[in-house]
Amino acid sequence: MNTNTSFDEVLAIDANINRFVHKIELLNYVNPTNVQKCKKEFFASKYTLNPKFTYPKLDFNPYKLQRLFFSQRLERIKDEQVHDLYEDVIYDYSGLVQCIKTIGKGDKFYYNSLRSFGSPTEKDVKNAEFILHFQNDFEDETMLPKYSADEAIIQFKNYTAPFDFDFQIKKSNKISAAAMVLNNTKTLVLNKNYRYSQNEIDTLCTHEIGVHMVTTFNGVEHPLRIFSHGLPKNVETQEGLAVLSEYTSGCLTMKRLKQLAYRVIAVDSLAKGYTFADTFDLLHTQYKLDRDSAYNITVRVHRGGGFTKDYLYLTGLKKIYQFYKKDNKLDNLLTGKVSINYLQQIEHLQALGLANTIRYSNPDYKMNKNTNETINFILENLK
Repeated sequence: MNTNTSFDEVLAIDANINRFVHKIELLNYVNPTNVQKCKKEFFASKYTLNPKFTYPKLDFNPYKLQRLFFSQRLERIKDEQVHDLYEDVIYDYSGLVQCIKTIGKGDKFYYNSLRSFGSPTEKDVKNAEFILHFQNDFEDETMLPKYSADEAIIQFKNYTAPFDFDFQIKKSNKISAAAMVLNNTKTLVLNKNYRYSQNEIDTLCTHEIGVHMVTTFNGVEHPLRIFSHGLPKNVETQEGLAVLSEYTSGCLTMKRLKQLAYRVIAVDSLAKGYTFADTFDLLHTQYKLDRDSAYNITVRVHRGGGFTKDYLYLTGLKKIYQFYKKDNKLDNLLTGKVSINYLQQIEHLQALGLANTIRYSNPDYKMNKNTNETINFILENLK
């Protein structure tokens, strides 16, 4: 890219996309609003009544948003790499709009989810089954669920103290996870009804703040806002980085690794046509997972009509671990909501002055504190 005019065209298109994407926070819409009520009904039916979830109403017009994306004059971007990147971005964001539009509409949502997130391969399923053959660790006091959301918030704030993040922490009874980060509003959301163990709090600190908040705040440091909203197919890389952080911080347990494996098994059940009750039965009866954990994983996978995203935690961990073991620097993967598939483009944008190096790093990457040899063995042998 040789002229200021070219830069101006990129910045203008990027600014337009920035205005459009604020509504595309998929997790704002795909989490059922009646998950606790459905849980009681499902358990009362002895695991036979498939839940009828309700979802938040959309506060934007998907068709108009799609039209705005595809009205961008990408031919004005003269740099081929940058042009192709923005073309990928628009198609990816368009896919997310389609996902949001079809939440709660069964197969329509499932097929849109497949397009955006993919589905486990046979090799992925075998990796999950490989993990599930191992015994859980001995559970000490750090594994006991004894902290309320309010008590967990204190520890989250302590972890965040070295950073100058300006973010919110909120409690909600409408999420199925223990916690999650909402990127657009820079908010950490905790499950109001959850009891946290010390290990879970430490894990969530390094996962949600050490990676997801770090990439959120690094993402706004660039001239281009796509780093903040996300490069295409960034979920696998971002979740892989987050679970790697659990590993290097010494928080990753066999129980947690198995949880990621169960998610792969559950997502794979969607492709086999399993209903909610079928997937629950697979996890609870066949794999002997306790009913609360089986229910939570089944909700995560069946919400919306079939949400395939959750298998990417394990595939992402495998890819990022292999990258990390080759002594590759992780810095550019923390520049924002980016994907390992776009490292070359990130370096190209940095060379053009359209992207910066990281402001915030992950403190838990500096030293590998993992002492669990079983986990080392598993990560070295994932195919």
